[in-house]
Amino acid sequence: MPKQQIEQQRDWYVIHTYSGYEDSVAKNLKQRIESLGMEDKIFNVIVPKEKKIKIKEGKRRVVEEKIYPGYVLVEMIVTDDSWYVVRNTPNVTGFVGAGTTPVPVSNEEIQVLQKKMGVDTPQFKIDVMVGDSVKITDGPFKDFDGKVSEIDEARGKVKVLVNMFGRDTPVELDSLQIKKI
Repeated sequence: MPKQQIEQQRDWYVIHTYSGYEDSVAKNLKQRIESLGMEDKIFNVIVPKEKKIKIKEGKRRVVEEKIYPGYVLVEMIVTDDSWYVVRNTPNVTGFVGAGTTPVPVSNEEIQVLQKKMGVDTPQFKIDVMVGDSVKITDGPFKDFDGKVSEIDEARGKVKVLVNMFGRDTPVELDSLQIKKI
């Protein structure tokens, strides 16, 4: 980076890392900030994550997923020294920006991201309505087609009428086990 003083402003910046190394980069960077005494220039290091609901082996699990795999957010004042500390952290490939000059992330984007990260329990999003035709994508009735007869938004469950042996049979399924057709 050329020896120039960029205005001394505290902003959020995005650093690019090798995918899968986001947490170790954040940990290493926090250690480097402490050991090199950069607390007055680099304030915060975040790996943006959100909680999502997944079904694995028939069980509903809440998992934390990275919102932007391969990226870490850093709140800092960019100087030659602070830039050097971040840039030379193991597994950091660079700042997001034009050339060697990091471009700050807007406050609006940071607020949206923090809101996304701050949600404690993921909400069920059921995008079907009673009467919709659906295909069952998981479980013992996989690949059956049916019609939605009931929706329990609070539990994330739906009742689907499946035609078996010439009659409609109600089957209770997780909302993640169906897709609209």
